[in-house]
Amino acid sequence: MKISKKHKHASKNKLNHQLYEYNLKHFPEDLKGRYEEIQLYVEDDEGMVRGGLLGEICWNWIEIHTLMVDEELRGSGYGSKLLMEAERAASEKACDFIKVDTLSFQALDFYKKHGYREFGVLEQVGRDFKHYYLMKEL
Repeated sequence: MKISKKHKHASKNKLNHQLYEYNLKHFPEDLKGRYEEIQLYVEDDEGMVRGGLLGEICWNWIEIHTLMVDEELRGSGYGSKLLMEAERAASEKACDFIKVDTLSFQALDFYKKHGYREFGVLEQVGRDFKHYYLMKEL
């Protein structure tokens, strides 16, 4: 046996599948098989992606991995629309909460304005920043 740094997509998929199968043994029957990717995009008139939200439904929650809007479009409501669409999807799928993380220079106030509450923080990330973990119950 050895530790390897090889980057094989198949190896990554195998590890993720093994973890999924292990977790599946421990969750209630009604939550098994509840996994779905969420991909929402803001496109301009030419079809160029100018922002989006990437996440996943996992059992009884949605986890937002990425929410990004081009800097020149910030403040125009697209981030709020993306977040509301994810929340709508969560409600349709009978999720109990949404969770997200953000750095102190990113979107903490944005999420708090939308009803997300902090449940954890890591201090001194990158020496000068904080890493916040937030959730919103639905």
